[in-house]
Amino acid sequence: MSTPTPNLGNVMTPNLVWVAKLKEEALEPGLPIVDPHHHLWQRAGNDYMFHDLLADTQTGHNIVGTVFVDCHSMYRKEGPAELRCTGETEFANGVAAMSASGIYGNLRACAGIVSHVDLRLGAKAGAVFDAQIAAGNGRFKGIRHQTGWDADPGIRNSRTDPTEKLTADKTWREGFKELAKRGLTFDAWLYHPQLGEIADLASAFPDTSIVLNHVGGPLGYASYASRHDEVRAQWKKVMAELARRPNISVKVGGLGMAMGWFDFYQRPAPPSSQVLADAFKPWVETCVELFGANRCMFESNFPVDKITSGYGVLWNAFKRLATGASATEKTALFSGTASRVYKLSLP
Repeated sequence: MSTPTPNLGNVMTPNLVWVAKLKEEALEPGLPIVDPHHHLWQRAGNDYMFHDLLADTQTGHNIVGTVFVDCHSMYRKEGPAELRCTGETEFANGVAAMSASGIYGNLRACAGIVSHVDLRLGAKAGAVFDAQIAAGNGRFKGIRHQTGWDADPGIRNSRTDPTEKLTADKTWREGFKELAKRGLTFDAWLYHPQLGEIADLASAFPDTSIVLNHVGGPLGYASYASRHDEVRAQWKKVMAELARRPNISVKVGGLGMAMGWFDFYQRPAPPSSQVLADAFKPWVETCVELFGANRCMFESNFPVDKITSGYGVLWNAFKRLATGASATEKTALFSGTASRVYKLSLP
């Protein structure tokens, strides 16, 4: 398989006509699913709002709830800079209120909200956390502070403009203490060479739930494009180390992003769920083997992963990957882990 163009980074705009070329009947349509990672935004040529989420979730699968995750959406235009992030929580909570009305069906969208607080504020982050909790009306569960950084200039670093080893910074950790005091979760999005930093963070805050996004962000483009075997081995080794920290769970997904591993979005037709399952299998199996089903949760990462497949096809791929799992393990992977970690209240 050829490697995607290196400078694509990890964000692209889905080709909706291309995605629509393939539809599949939902496998195990009665299996309850909580999608623990999606975004909502308005961006030039790449909108993804509540009606788009509804259209995707109504493809035959039993999506009972979702978790909205930080994407710098609908920040306030005015007010103190550090508090403008509360606009995103208010926005997601408004969508959640619409969904909770029941007029759109059984889905409870944005039942959990993971927004953002700049932990570089240190102890001053406490006031922002309190504002986010108030804005969330019981749905605010924690934050994501993206820390993806790599020395290779060809790698797209996180939009938060992080510095190297940010999670070890004294002031940043003072901000993290404010999160920990409030029993909130922390979603970690960074790249595989940085995973040791999350192991250290988890050890320093053993009572705080840390959710590793997108199987740990293995890089396969730019200078990593010719080192796939090396990256896989390095990733697996450090993931085993992370698995020794019981407060770390893993979002199993994000593999459809343009990270240099798969080029499906460059092909004439989108891949079937079986093709996706075969491609994703090594990553998924490693996560489940190391962390166990009770610390893994399948995620859509939509609309980012929509560059690779439709929503229904993706969940079919996950169901194919879980064929050998027990009923208890399936419940954990598709809804139980997410519901427990994010303390969701669902019908």
